[in-house]
This record gives sequence, C-alpha cells and structure tokens, in this order.
Amino acid sequence: MSQFTFSPPPQASVAVAGEDARFPVRRIFCVGRNYAAHAREMGKDPDREPPFFFTKPADAVVDDGTSIPYPPETGNFHYEIELIVAIGKEGADVPVAEANGLIWGYGVGIDLTRRDLQLDARDKGRPWDWGKAFDRSAPIAPLHRASKIGHPTSGRIWLAVNDAVKQDADIADLIWDVPETISILSRSMTLKPGDLIMTGTPAGVGAIVPGDRVTGGIDGLGDIAITIVDGAAAVPQAR
Repeated sequence: MSQFTFSPPPQASVAVAGEDARFPVRRIFCVGRNYAAHAREMGKDPDREPPFFFTKPADAVVDDGTSIPYPPETGNFHYEIELIVAIGKEGADVPVAEANGLIWGYGVGIDLTRRDLQLDARDKGRPWDWGKAFDRSAPIAPLHRASKIGHPTSGRIWLAVNDAVKQDADIADLIWDVPETISILSRSMTLKPGDLIMTGTPAGVGAIVPGDRVTGGIDGLGDIAITIVDGAAAVPQAR
C-alpha cells in the first residue's frame, strides 16, 4: 500500500438526489460564453467564436444550502447559473452521436466569479484562474441520474437574488449543446468518471454582496440556494 507524507484531503463530491451515496468529483470543466445573449453581454460575438474551456479545482464544489463567504481580493463578485453534466464513463474523441453514453447525470450549479479579476486577466491575455478557480466557487445541487430522468434538451434555467429574478432563459438556447460540448472537449483530453462540466450561463449576470440569498433552478432538475456572508463568517464545508 502506498504511503503519503501526510493524510490525503477528503474526496470532493456532490450529493445525489434521493440517495445517500455521493458522486465523487475528479475535475471540473467550464464552457465559456455558451449562450449568445451572455456572450454579447460580455462584449463578444457568439457567431464567430468556437467553444472554449476553463477549469475549477474539484474541491471548489460545495453543497446546496451552503453559506458562501465573500471571497478576498474582489469588489465585483458575480453569480452565473449553469446546467451541470456529470460524466460516468471514460471517452476520448467521442462522436456527437455517442456523447450521451458518457453521461451519468445532470444538476444545477452556480459558477461564482470574481469578475474584476477575470476581466483584468482577460484584458492582459492572462489565464482566468484567479477569477474563476477559488475556494467554494462551485455550489452544486444534488445530481439526478440520467437513467432516471433521461437527457434534458430544453427547460427553464433561472436565478434570483433576494427573490428578484436576474437570469431567465432555456437550456435549449445553448450555443453548443451538451453532446457537442462533450465531443469537442473529448478531442483534447480523455473524459473520465467523476468529471463535471459546467455548460455556461445565460445573460443577466451581476454582482452579489454579503447578506444576499441566491436561488435558482432548472426545470426537471430542482433548485439551488446559497447565502453570501461576510468573509470573516466563513462556514467550513464538510464532505
């Protein structure tokens, strides 16, 4: 048996709807600007730009209902509601027609973003990591098995801050749908069980501050809720 110089960290995981078992997280891939209106909102032309990806660390995941401390080094902290795809089978260079075969399930998540750091990095041609890949930046509600719900291709996706709706669209509006996204991503690296894909956010992103309650959902996949608290009031997330 291998020995380590210190105890390995706990396995990052996401709850599963109606089950005690949890989905172990290996990697988190995120699709940038995958709704046309949001691409325009960010000053880009969705008709000319192929999909691109960035990542978050697996341990950025926190559960639905978590209190999220306002992160350091930002004054412009944003929400982005997203459809989550959970991968359950290995695949590389996967044809679009076979992509759904890799999917374990689906869920609702929020891509929390330090927007000022992201845009500063973008403008300087630098990686987005400091704007996207920070602690507790990926709240995800319980996943639903595809074997039970099928493969959703449409349905309302929405987010509200203190009950005021800010984002309201349909997952049918994705520029690159889920099978296409999986196929394109799998050309660059082998997808494996435990990988998550955050598929992009609709228009309407905006800032949140301590005291805000953020709620959202996708038809057929349930809801998610988090509360933003002062950074000094961090709530440890058990796994």
